[in-house]
Amino acid sequence: MKINRRTFLKGVGGALSLPLLESFGAIGSPTPTRFLVVGNPLGMHPDNFFPKTFGQDFIFPETLKSLEWLRRRMTVISHTDHGMVSGHGRELSFLNGILPETAAAYPEKNISIDNLIARRTGSRVRFPAINAALERGIRMSWNSNGVEIKPFTDPQKLFDHLFLNLSASERKTRRELIERNGSILDTVSDQLYSLRRNGTTADRVRLEQYETSVRELEGTFADRENWMDRNKPTYDISEHFKDYEVTVENRYNAIFDMIGYAFETDLTRVATIAFPNQLSYTDVDGVTRGYHACTHNGKKPEIIKELVNIESFQIAQLSRCLQKLDAIQEPNTEGTLLDHTVVLFGSGMGYGGTHSNRNLPIMVAGGGFKHRGHVNGRGTDGNNMPLCNLFVTIQQRFGIEKDIFNTSQGSFDLAHG
Repeated sequence: MKINRRTFLKGVGGALSLPLLESFGAIGSPTPTRFLVVGNPLGMHPDNFFPKTFGQDFIFPETLKSLEWLRRRMTVISHTDHGMVSGHGRELSFLNGILPETAAAYPEKNISIDNLIARRTGSRVRFPAINAALERGIRMSWNSNGVEIKPFTDPQKLFDHLFLNLSASERKTRRELIERNGSILDTVSDQLYSLRRNGTTADRVRLEQYETSVRELEGTFADRENWMDRNKPTYDISEHFKDYEVTVENRYNAIFDMIGYAFETDLTRVATIAFPNQLSYTDVDGVTRGYHACTHNGKKPEIIKELVNIESFQIAQLSRCLQKLDAIQEPNTEGTLLDHTVVLFGSGMGYGGTHSNRNLPIMVAGGGFKHRGHVNGRGTDGNNMPLCNLFVTIQQRFGIEKDIFNTSQGSFDLAHG
């Protein structure tokens, strides 16, 4: 079987992309760098997001506890924002630092940093970028024409987009396969065997990881046969989930796992995942109210606790994804997929409880950077650091040799290791 970077496994009902293997190219060939953005539109409760001290040895606040394993490979930035007057409607500036009505004054208009990087890396992959959420409502990804990039909001549609191109007859065949408790991998077992036989020892390990991840991803969809024809359910934020067994947790598990698959197989090098403001979290332990309602908590401890549960859930989903990326060795080089993936978490709003657009909750991880723990972005002049300074550093990590991005006033010191 001829092995190359574009090898696909042909099976019943579609084709599977293979992970990058040592056998795909010579040692020393360029290693992909990827960009993952995870965001929400309502900020984070500051007392539970920002550590109390600066440097590497801070105590992890409640919201970030699931990331403690990542301590030396992450940076939390306090006192950074886009310098905007506070209020709703400005959170859409998260990834570009400007509003649509002022975009004409900037060379790149209001393109967001994710799409700027996708424009750089897109010719090397099948999908320049993948955008996903469970609902619309967070507008954070923009092209240079000022058009919002709409995300996939149905995990099954994203699954088919990445894995399969299904015609009506293929869908019928796939359903029959599922009814026999089959897997996509069962239809390509002979091809996988050939790859194992002809690949290196490292390739065989990577293929085993790949098979495991695909089977886990299939298992994420509770009752896959029903998922095949089921429309995305509508959620009422004032009520608990009742009869619908697919929870917000396992639906986001599916999204994060599929993005991980897309990175592993080099289908894309840029992805965004959003947690919208009207999404219901009432099947998360300790949450009985809507997300937006929890931000307007009147400083009541019991409501703040629910908000922190929601925000901790968001971070825990990210942590789970990063642990999976960190378990996969990058072929032909040192480090893991996480070491070659720049991860950005944050929001264009500082805190929804006050509609503040200052002091944005920002965390960056992985990417081969020399991370700094908790950093105070406030300058000696008392002003907050423009968040676009960080975006300058990120774009340079992807080979975009520019020292400005929209409202930047420099770069953020996060040297590449």
